[in-house]
Amino acid sequence: MENNNFLLEILVQELPYQFIPSAQGQLETLFKKLLDENKLSYKTVKTYATPRRLAVLIEGLPLSKEDVIKDVKGPILTIAIDGNGNYSPSALGFAKKNGITTDKLYQKDGYIWAKIEQKGKNTKELLKENIKPLVMKLQGSHFMRWGYFEEKFSRPIENLVCLFNDEIVDVELFNIKAGNTTKGHRFSDIKEITIKTPDEYLGALEKVNVYADVEKRRNLIVELADKKAKEHDLTINFDDLGDLLDEVTYITEYPVPVVCEFKEDYLQIPDIVTVTVMSKHQRYFPLYEKSGKLSNKFITMANFVGKDIESFENIKRGNQRVISARLEDGKFFYDEDIKTTLIDKLPSLKGMTFQRGLGTLYDKTLRIEKLSDFIADRLNITDKTDILRTARLSKADLSTKLVFEFTELQGFIGENYALKSKENENVALGIKEHYFPLQAGSNLPSKTEGIVVSIADKIDTICAVFLSTQEDKKKRPTGSNDPLGVRRAILGIVKTVINYKLNIDLSELIKYSFDILSKEFNINLKPETVSELMDFIYSRVNVIYENTYRNDVLSACKTYCPLSNLNIWLDRVQAVNSFVGSLNSSEILETVNRVLRITAGHKTKEKVNPSLFVQEEEKFLYNSILNSKEITYKNIEEIREFILPLNKFFDKVLVMDKDENIKNNRLNLLSVLEEKFNTICDFTKILSK
Repeated sequence: MENNNFLLEILVQELPYQFIPSAQGQLETLFKKLLDENKLSYKTVKTYATPRRLAVLIEGLPLSKEDVIKDVKGPILTIAIDGNGNYSPSALGFAKKNGITTDKLYQKDGYIWAKIEQKGKNTKELLKENIKPLVMKLQGSHFMRWGYFEEKFSRPIENLVCLFNDEIVDVELFNIKAGNTTKGHRFSDIKEITIKTPDEYLGALEKVNVYADVEKRRNLIVELADKKAKEHDLTINFDDLGDLLDEVTYITEYPVPVVCEFKEDYLQIPDIVTVTVMSKHQRYFPLYEKSGKLSNKFITMANFVGKDIESFENIKRGNQRVISARLEDGKFFYDEDIKTTLIDKLPSLKGMTFQRGLGTLYDKTLRIEKLSDFIADRLNITDKTDILRTARLSKADLSTKLVFEFTELQGFIGENYALKSKENENVALGIKEHYFPLQAGSNLPSKTEGIVVSIADKIDTICAVFLSTQEDKKKRPTGSNDPLGVRRAILGIVKTVINYKLNIDLSELIKYSFDILSKEFNINLKPETVSELMDFIYSRVNVIYENTYRNDVLSACKTYCPLSNLNIWLDRVQAVNSFVGSLNSSEILETVNRVLRITAGHKTKEKVNPSLFVQEEEKFLYNSILNSKEITYKNIEEIREFILPLNKFFDKVLVMDKDENIKNNRLNLLSVLEEKFNTICDFTKILSK
């Protein structure tokens, strides 16, 4: 493999951190696609990124594409050659189009052909032509214009490096011409460096305090932060910090850990508040004692180059002032909130709107109680005391000052205040967990109280949205717009029901919820609204399992999912998916579908009459049916027993006999199998592989 390397670096003003990993992935995909489409070999395509730069480094490129000789098919001979044996205008035009003379044409398989030689294009020129179009294909939110440019980019571009080996590639973006110099870290002693060749790019940047390799930067942050924590006999739990590590990685070029602290008095606030302020709001790493207790120390990762102690002391003092102000607010809100019990906060929900036209959060709380009671009955739960108490208190913390300030803490604060108010632990836990799962892959409610109230709350929200948008369906959730989290709510319900194998009829629950809402707010429920919601839920079920099971299997099982029991539906999908995946050929599916095609138009089904059998193959198939077991998705393998008699039947028997009685009897015979097959799934939706 040839060893020619290419480098593109786009130096910009500070990028939004969410855009950086997206841009990295897009650049890698775009350049790989370019190389693959042009049949250019390469060793690796790597992308690098910091808040100020995006880079692509391609190794192992050839100098040019290989020459290609192609056989191109032209017009048919009867058109290409006239009555005198000469080439017609059609053949001459074909030759001209392909840039060859007629002596390069030849005849094969009744057509005129041309052998076309395509000279391999220079790799450097190919990249040069495509750099700007590829970069301008990058997508992200809040792209901007600047100066007099019509094109948009995430942030203004300040510099461009583009090299093929040691040669500068003559490209331009936003009137900035590519060169071989770039800038280091803003606080580096060396402000500008020259990149002689692509392979020295990473090393050259590190000399000017820039770690362009994202993985190296992330690992360095973990290593440095962990080392600093140990110096204070403390620990960091990166696994509990969500995307914080990634975020800090993408907002630094040269990470330096600084240990800061706040007054121990603030540890009186619930840990979840303090940790949220530090990690979510300020991008700090909380530190813990070895016992697991939260410490009053934390680490901020400074994107700073310098050795003077005063500069780092300024960084430390500045971050300590910020966190102290935030925690002082938190402590004030907390102290005010705990002056009354959680149940005392319930009346305040009467002044808080749930959704326009659908009452207050207090109204929603009462509906959650009714729905929780309904669900508990369906699950045969006899003692509903804690469930109904959880439902009653589920939204009470939304009226607190602390949740008003830190909305992401809803439920967590409710749990803390419930315990402060001497509520049962199961009730407190249920208040927190009824919001679960918070994200697609996060935890489900763990106890009965949280499970029941979680389903009740989510069903109420889903039905409220669909009922209130009957006249304006454009306001319903879409792939990009879901303000009330309906899609996430459906995901939570489905996963909870399936994970705990709950025998609950969601269609019944949905109708009950619609009934409560329509009566309470005097809204006439349209029948199609119910079916539209059912279809929407199934589409979300499909999304949940589309990477686990075949799409055609999910489609084939759709009509067998009335939401009366999702666990039975999932068992069916698993059985059909396993059966279809085990087939070594498409013969079985083709035979089953042949039965379904023939019987599709047969409406007047009657009992099979053996006295009308004419051929042995009819009797053989009939006896196979009589001796067979009842087929369900649980014993789907029994289908195999019908394939041999069916194949013999189709080989020897003409179903559409001239005698109407014989024809209908044969259709009735096949209809027996049609009914058996249809108890499993819609096999017509399953594709042969």
